[in-house]
Amino acid sequence: MIQVDEKETIRRLHFIQRYSIREISKELHHSRKTVRKAIRDASVPKYHLVKARICPVMDPFKAIIEGWLEEDKSQPRKQRHTAHRIYERLVSEHHFTGGERTVREYVSRLKPKFQDMFIPLEFDPGTDAQCDWGEASVYMGDKLVTVQVLCMKLSYSGKPFVMAFPTQRQEPFFEGQHQAFNWFQGVPARISYDNMTLAVQKVLRGRKRDEQQAFTAFRSHYLFESNFATPRHPQEQGRVENLVGYMRRNYFVPVPRVASFEELNQMLLERLRQDDRRLAEGKEVSIGQAWEQEKRKLLPLPRIPYRCCVSRPLKANHLSLVNFDNNRYSVPVEFGVSKLTLHAYVWRVEVACGDRVIARHERCYGKDQDILNIDHYLPLLIQRPGAFPYAKPVRQWKMPEIYREFLAAMSQRMNGGEVREFLQLLYLGRSCGQETLERAMRQALSENWADAERVSQLVRRENYSDNISAIPGLYHSEAKVILPNLSHFDELRLVTAGQGGSR
Repeated sequence: MIQVDEKETIRRLHFIQRYSIREISKELHHSRKTVRKAIRDASVPKYHLVKARICPVMDPFKAIIEGWLEEDKSQPRKQRHTAHRIYERLVSEHHFTGGERTVREYVSRLKPKFQDMFIPLEFDPGTDAQCDWGEASVYMGDKLVTVQVLCMKLSYSGKPFVMAFPTQRQEPFFEGQHQAFNWFQGVPARISYDNMTLAVQKVLRGRKRDEQQAFTAFRSHYLFESNFATPRHPQEQGRVENLVGYMRRNYFVPVPRVASFEELNQMLLERLRQDDRRLAEGKEVSIGQAWEQEKRKLLPLPRIPYRCCVSRPLKANHLSLVNFDNNRYSVPVEFGVSKLTLHAYVWRVEVACGDRVIARHERCYGKDQDILNIDHYLPLLIQRPGAFPYAKPVRQWKMPEIYREFLAAMSQRMNGGEVREFLQLLYLGRSCGQETLERAMRQALSENWADAERVSQLVRRENYSDNISAIPGLYHSEAKVILPNLSHFDELRLVTAGQGGSR
């Protein structure tokens, strides 16, 4: 390949001294094709690689990278390997000694595209944060599921927070922000959102929004201001948009395998702690160090946290079930005709009668499911022990092993009638607690005395409970104590006073 000075010589001979192409080729010993190229173009010549170079550092890992990229074709589009993530895995899993640039040159296929122009922004500590939802895929158990990830990022320090939920409803929206405030150890003065319906009821002219009442109550509790992006301008949420992409590429690649949302969120918190060591964007300190400067400027957390739930007034049906979100939850049969209130949190459902919580269940996100608790049906089961083998609450119940052993021992001893006494023992557990009841059962089994009366004696003797409810049908709970009428003593006092007055 000729150099730029040789090009200049050729062009001078041709254009100034009027040499022909054949004459230039003969004098300078260049091919006519090379002479023609020099005449057409005077720019610095570019090198074109014809044969691939040997890469002793990279060659052993090319097959591994190609395998990962091939697997990515079956993975969610937004959870595929980037060059940076490939480099990290090569170092940690295969002891790669080359540089990241080497990996990028092999993996990347850069395509120039038009970029909008923006103004660089700078924020003061504690003043701003951005919040948005993202999606990611995980293997939960053996099933690939899509999870909703709430993302929030402080604008000054860049400290991120992410938390995964089953859905993008109001309860996780509030719960995720509540957990973010705890993670930041304070509340930013202003939080920017896009125009999500969880917060915005109606988009008005300019920056004005008609907010959802529940969101206004949440914002008022924590005393931050809300800011909403212009419709169809996601660049106004650039920091959190970058966080959504970053968490998907780095926290969810390769696709995690977890047993539950609790395990997944613990994994995400650990990754967030590691990210504190990353250099804060535009600063000479780490994210963790910048956050230490910023958290002193955040608004303080309220003394009482916000109740991140939705509430519904309702009544139980004839099966002692309350309906919520296309599922049915059991309540104690004693409250079957009472006015109840259901509080639905992200992970649990509570049912209250007045100020008293009478039932708690793990929240179900399926459809047309019955979530039952055997304790809620014990009074009816004691009256109708024949229903025990067929009752749905019993079949759903994961009976502890000690209960199975005790029931089997009672069956051998009594040869009939053991179900009613066993149910009466379960009813006793309402007052003394499950752990106390199980300890008493183990003691009775060790004495070879599998009897409900013996378990009750052990509970009372060891003072396991200060307030043990009577077991229906076994401890004569139907007995009534008639209190004396003390008003007769008042009449006697008045008579005595009258006699004293006559004297």
